Amino acid sequence: MSQITRKKNSLGKGLGALLQNEVETPAEQSSGNGINFIPVSQIESNPFQPRTAFEQEQLEELSNSIATHGLVQPITVRKLGQDKYQLISGERRTRASIMAGLESIPAYVRMANDQEMLEMALIENIQRADLNAIEIALSYKRLLEECKIKQEELGQRVGKNRTTVNNYLRLLRLPDQIQLAIVSGDITMGHARAIINVADVAQQLEYYAQIRDNNLSVRDVESMVKQNRVRERADSPGIIGTDWDPEIDKIMERFTEALGTPVHLKNSAKGSGKIVISYKNRKELSAILEKVI
Repeated sequence: MSQITRKKNSLGKGLGALLQNEVETPAEQSSGNGINFIPVSQIESNPFQPRTAFEQEQLEELSNSIATHGLVQPITVRKLGQDKYQLISGERRTRASIMAGLESIPAYVRMANDQEMLEMALIENIQRADLNAIEIALSYKRLLEECKIKQEELGQRVGKNRTTVNNYLRLLRLPDQIQLAIVSGDITMGHARAIINVADVAQQLEYYAQIRDNNLSVRDVESMVKQNRVRERADSPGIIGTDWDPEIDKIMERFTEALGTPVHLKNSAKGSGKIVISYKNRKELSAILEKVI
């Protein structure tokens, strides 16, 4: 059993660190460079696959390319037993190869337990696949909760800064209807970020309806939210009149990012004010408490 020293740089540092135990395993045929050719009949799907949908048209395009040029990028599998393998990454390539009529495809064979399988699959898909924003957010959440990765480590693992990761995770606090609209492409992540700090769910849904019905741009929505916020402040006693305060707004956004939940600042004319922190349930309240203490 020989140790493979050549790593795929495109996998990123997070996934590369998980592949310290990469091994070459006998299969139907070895290419001599650590890649084995495995019959597709011996490969089963990855139960930890974070991708939920595969576009048929894209699969057909990839299948046509594979039929002409072969599968250029090997898949990654783990060996389950004699003549039995399980996908770690490359389900789309495997499906397209089967459509193209290939009987065997190139693969890297890894040693991995279920925990490592999940982490590899999540990180590989985040870095390589064209996932929608909600699928990415759910992958980040699974890395935090199921893989027990600390939030300060997550950005490094997936090659993103912490603010970017938090922006994705915050999408999961939106109502299901809006999350589904992001998945379907009816609205963009930019639209969602424009309304995510709105505390009232009914108001969030109203903004979504206006985006959908009037084909509003992200800038349109941002302007609408700010104008409504100014009106709300003007109507509230003890709140600064009609001018929107960009400094307060920036502070509010920083609070929201740090705590992972909508935070609103009410600023009086004398400079005093209140901080309103929103949460959905006791679990979220406990998570906020842990971050504050």
